[in-house]
Amino acid sequence: MTERTAARASAKRVSEGGPGGLRGGSLGVADIVFFVVAAAAPLAVVAGAAPLAFRLGGVGAAGAYVFSGLVYLACAAGLTAFARHVRSAGAFYAFVARGLGRPPAVGTAIVALISYALICFGFFGFLGFYARSSIADLTGIDLHWSVYAFLGVAVVGVLGYRQITIGAKVLGVLMCAEVLILLAISVAVLATEGTSHFSLEPFSPSRVFDSGAGGMFVMALGAFLGFESTAIYSEEAKHPSRTVPRATYVAVAFLGIFYGFVTWIATAALGVDGLEKLAGSDAFQGMYFVFASDYLGPWAKAAMDVLMITSLFAATLAFHNATSRYLFALGRERIVPRFLGEAHPRFASPARASLAVTIGAAVLVLVTVLLNGDPYLHLLLWTNGVGIVGIVLLQLLCMIAVIRFFSRDRRGHGTFRVCIAPALGAVGLAVGLWLMLGNFELLTGMEGWANAWLVAPMIVLGLAGTAWALRLRRRDPARYASLGAGEGTSAEPAAEG
Repeated sequence: MTERTAARASAKRVSEGGPGGLRGGSLGVADIVFFVVAAAAPLAVVAGAAPLAFRLGGVGAAGAYVFSGLVYLACAAGLTAFARHVRSAGAFYAFVARGLGRPPAVGTAIVALISYALICFGFFGFLGFYARSSIADLTGIDLHWSVYAFLGVAVVGVLGYRQITIGAKVLGVLMCAEVLILLAISVAVLATEGTSHFSLEPFSPSRVFDSGAGGMFVMALGAFLGFESTAIYSEEAKHPSRTVPRATYVAVAFLGIFYGFVTWIATAALGVDGLEKLAGSDAFQGMYFVFASDYLGPWAKAAMDVLMITSLFAATLAFHNATSRYLFALGRERIVPRFLGEAHPRFASPARASLAVTIGAAVLVLVTVLLNGDPYLHLLLWTNGVGIVGIVLLQLLCMIAVIRFFSRDRRGHGTFRVCIAPALGAVGLAVGLWLMLGNFELLTGMEGWANAWLVAPMIVLGLAGTAWALRLRRRDPARYASLGAGEGTSAEPAAEG
């Protein structure tokens, strides 16, 4: 049997939505948009990360968020075209397999799994950190952060184990609430201040791309993590050829405009000089909580405290779902134990993979507690620092795979969508990755070789996966031929390599 024939046979082993597969046709545009926007955690980005972006890069942070949105819109053009031909719960893995070949795809899959898992695990620390402080402020009850983290692990684990639509409904409600509170603050600022502090300086190229402002792009590009997860859900989408592109464009465009507008509001409230003064003070982190209290009243501050917790919970649930689906896809390919690639017979969910992710999160939270680690400085920043770099690297590889895939045959797509736009996206991501690595200490709080030691294991494991695939090509050609053509992908074989 040739590699091409074996790949096609492997792709047809289980029909979509059939026994052992995920439930097809269960997600619409709104469901997928909710997952992507919730994974981005708008309130956590604006209230928790944007103040740090202001501190690192000044008022140009608003323009940096808009620029990042444009980069990801360019990426979305090629990504959604690719998703029409490659449908899989392991999007990065399947895309790189089709565009660049099986060996780099296996390395990509391992890096993707590690990156998503680290971000998911780290968010439990963030959730515990904010839940402790917020609940203490609201009720006077001060419990250890790990109590809230373990509670989050349990609830997310149950929702992830069951069918995906339950998670979509939960995410939709939480995401709408956090977006509305930020818009309410923005309207109140504009109604109160009028045009007294109106300025377009935050969008000036000299401010956005200032030589000393590179650190804020760590926050800005990181704010869009998870945009590619629209493709992860392609197996479960209604009319995926239309649903996935629409959901991707809507999610990315919304986030770019929303982040740019709400961060610009800080300038409208304080003025350029006032914002820079506050960003440089010790009170910078609570900037948006102060806005809520000053412009809407104490009730808004209390609402922000509650919604910050739910925002982090929603993001954690979304990353849990994404991690579970990568592990599920790799189980079907037998890159990890095959039983992890079996769907629940009743819920049609990646139940075993979800349970494995839940156990991993609980173990890492427990280790942090036993080592007396800090939930924010250690569990969150160390894991997310590595995870963010890994995902941006994979997004860059994915754009290269898109370009190569369509270079042989555009398959009816326009040149701009499958050649020019992905190339522009790749350039933007490369610049962003360079800025991230150059400012990596901002994510981890460490300096020197310690940062290299954090990133190195992920890179080494990715290279090991590539070497394993090359070895498999020599020793087991039939199994090698099935890589990148697991259940749920298109019948097209992976690129030779």
